[in-house]
Amino acid sequence: MTDSLDITSRNPKFPLGRQILLDLYDCNPECLNQIEIIKKLLVDVADSINVNVIDSAFHQFAPCGVSGVLVISESHIAIHTWPEFGYAAVDVFTCGDKISPELIQAEISRRFGAKRSERKIIHRGHLSCSILKSE
Repeated sequence: MTDSLDITSRNPKFPLGRQILLDLYDCNPECLNQIEIIKKLLVDVADSINVNVIDSAFHQFAPCGVSGVLVISESHIAIHTWPEFGYAAVDVFTCGDKISPELIQAEISRRFGAKRSERKIIHRGHLSCSILKSE
């Protein structure tokens, strides 16, 4: 038996999402090792770019470093820190084009005191078919 799901009316002419990857260098090491500060800074960034935070999860590593994620209505903001190197890796995944990559880079870099940052953008979900079939 074969079921078909017609997605022709939902097949966009653009990617479904963008993944904005930020490398932050020479950040304030004290900031990068305090879970509550990192969580507050990311929530403040989400507020400043007008996205809704749905949930969050953060973990403090020993002897140092924090990983965390904000689940936002547009997808997620994740961070991994290496305070001993003054470095943070940030991943912002968004559906559509509501969030400006330049704005998110500027806001996160400023709040973490990064002296240098780099940005890469990956477009996700390039749909090329109009009908998906499963058997």
